[in-house]
Formats: sequence, structure tokens, C-alpha cells
Amino acid sequence: MSDLIHTSKFISLVLRHQPEAAGITLDEHGWADVNELIEGVSKTHPLTMEDLEEIVRTDSKQRYSFNEDHTLIRANQGHSIPVDVELKQTEPPAVLYHGTGEKYVPSILREGLVPKSRLYVHLSAEEATAVRVGTRHGKPFVFRVNAGKMAEDGYPFFLSVNGVWLTRHVPYQYLEENK
Repeated sequence: MSDLIHTSKFISLVLRHQPEAAGITLDEHGWADVNELIEGVSKTHPLTMEDLEEIVRTDSKQRYSFNEDHTLIRANQGHSIPVDVELKQTEPPAVLYHGTGEKYVPSILREGLVPKSRLYVHLSAEEATAVRVGTRHGKPFVFRVNAGKMAEDGYPFFLSVNGVWLTRHVPYQYLEENK
């Protein structure tokens, strides 16, 4: 694995789950001071501002955002620590998708989709994305989420800046096996 990929994974850990791993703090909106992040990450993973800009620019999942003058950085979503990334409630498409491993299907059919250690359930607008996500968890299984009906019933949805749909919980009655 290249050094930048390894460093990017560590930055993801720091900005989404464990800022203390780099000796930094995040503000209430998940922002970290770029200089403090570089200094903290550099203790275990060499990092320059140019490296950090390259990581943000080339990240295939668009995990990170800089503020306008590149003095602050944050993860766009996927946090397990309580931060408010200032998401706007957004009307979802009629159908969204959730990819998981086949082994989790029975519990999902009982409990619905729950965020587990994260703040939100992650959904995608494209079935192919859900299949890729599901593959990370074993044999993939894709649920169709009746997001339009959920929204109509008062469940809020948010769209992250990198195109991931987020909601707090998907009750089982809004789920269908994707065929």
C-alpha cells in the first residue's frame, strides 16, 4: 500500500473517530486545524500540506473537505463521534439503496437499518455503489429503501457533500430485497 493511501486511512480515523490519535481536537462541526493535523499525523505518518491537498483531491470517495482558505479540514460523513457537519435536510429520491453482507440480513429484517457505531445510516442513489459497499462485508446483499415513503412519513434525509444519503434509522417496513 502506498504511503499516501496509508496516511489517508489514518487521517480518516483521526477526522471521523479518534482525533486524539493525532493529538488534535475537532470543533463542534468536525473541523480540524490543518497545521495541527499535519503536525499530529506527521508524528507517525510523514505528511506535508502538498500531501494533504493531494489526498483530499484524489480521494475516490471524496471523504474530506477543506474550508475556503484551506486552514481547516473535516471528514464529510461517517463519524462515530458526535459532530454536526451542518447537513441540510434534503428530499430524497423515491428509492435509495443500502449494501451490506448477506450475514446481516436477518437482523436488519428485524431491526431495520441502524447506524451502529456511526451517527447515520449510509445510503446510495446507485445500486452499483451499494453492491460495492456490500462486498466489503462478505457476500453482498442490497436492500431497496423506500425513501420517498419514509420522507412522506416524516423521516429526515440529508445529502453529504460527497453524495452519500444519510438518515438516522430505516425501519424494516421501508426495506425491500433488491431484485
